[in-house]
Amino acid sequence: MSVLAVNGGEKVRKRLFPAYAVIGEEEIDAVRNVLESGILSRFLGTWHEDFYGGPQVRALEREWTEYFGVKHAIAVNSATSGLYCAVGATGAGPGDEVIVSPYTMTASAAAVLVYNAIPIFADIEEDCFCLDPDSVEQRITPYTRAIVVVDIFGQPYDADRINAIGKKHNLLVIEDAAQAPGARYKGKWAGTLGDIGVFSLNYHKHIHSGEGGIVVTDNDELAERVRLIRNHAEAVVESKGYNNLVNMLGFNFRMTEVEAAIAREQLKKLEGLLNQRRENVLYLEEQLARIPCLQIPVVRDSCQHSYYVHALKFKPDTADVDRETYVKAIKAELMPTELREGEGVNVGCGYVKPLYLQPLYQQQILYGDKGCPFNCPHYKGNADYREGLCPVCEEMHYKELITHELIRPPMSRADLDDVAEAFAKVGRFYSNEK
Repeated sequence: MSVLAVNGGEKVRKRLFPAYAVIGEEEIDAVRNVLESGILSRFLGTWHEDFYGGPQVRALEREWTEYFGVKHAIAVNSATSGLYCAVGATGAGPGDEVIVSPYTMTASAAAVLVYNAIPIFADIEEDCFCLDPDSVEQRITPYTRAIVVVDIFGQPYDADRINAIGKKHNLLVIEDAAQAPGARYKGKWAGTLGDIGVFSLNYHKHIHSGEGGIVVTDNDELAERVRLIRNHAEAVVESKGYNNLVNMLGFNFRMTEVEAAIAREQLKKLEGLLNQRRENVLYLEEQLARIPCLQIPVVRDSCQHSYYVHALKFKPDTADVDRETYVKAIKAELMPTELREGEGVNVGCGYVKPLYLQPLYQQQILYGDKGCPFNCPHYKGNADYREGLCPVCEEMHYKELITHELIRPPMSRADLDDVAEAFAKVGRFYSNEK
């Protein structure tokens, strides 16, 4: 049996994996045109025709509505900003609770805290890793105002069940689709499944403009509130004649013309890039499925996954080692990716630490030193952030989940063969059946 690289043996892979580089001549030409126009931004933070931004921003918004079949698309400077706008648009505030996932980028929950509302964490599904509808329903209280769902890793959430829960309890559903552009649920685009959807154009997403985000909705009132929060609402509402002042403290969440021009070209590439990811996953999974200690990802019925990352489950009862030892050995067999060499090999244990175990929630300190919003006199609920709150999430993160990014274009079949061989080599060495 081959000696593992972690034990001094020869690596499976000796060269860097190819960079995920999706910027081409089209984007360069688009940026050049913007620079030559002299209009790098055209937003004004007053009630004026330019309150809605410049020609590239507006064109991107039109093209996004056409592509995804929604009534409104609002460009922002990040998906984080988009989530802040979306939660603010719901009217959530002091005394309210918003149900969120514990297994996501921190902004999905921090957007709730921005408005002095309280994040309430529901558990995730064992196989799809999105919010578990049963857990969501169990967390609903008289103080619940909305639900923030996350299409984690590119898997759409259980829209039928969670939307029904939202409708039953008169709760708006905000869909964080940052990792799932181009995914579908029963033929409908991820990001358009809830009342408000948020996409990301951050540099490591499927398509990107460096930074940026898009908020979508079919609701006219929610769209108007998002636009106001994006661009100094408090300075605009009087001149505009807008009278609902709840959460109308605005921000500068405006996208530049350069970012919008890049994003317009990137949107044209989305389908092709997604097809390559799906083909890569299909090819790789044919080989990984033969490894006893791995379980390949489950795709929800009637869904198309967009595979932001490839999420495998480790089955410790079929191996002589724990997940951490297995992953450490795999990483030793492989090499980093070009342009991201400093990050090491893009294979990891779990995803993010369950959010409720962060110091912010454990100590319940945020605004000043008085414990607000957790101890705010307006809040009558019980914010539970104890260890063990979401057992499935903790099991996945600390024991079972393995995530990697080695399925992105332009990974070739030969590149994927190296990934599969690294997993298999380590699996053979540590198999309890050898």
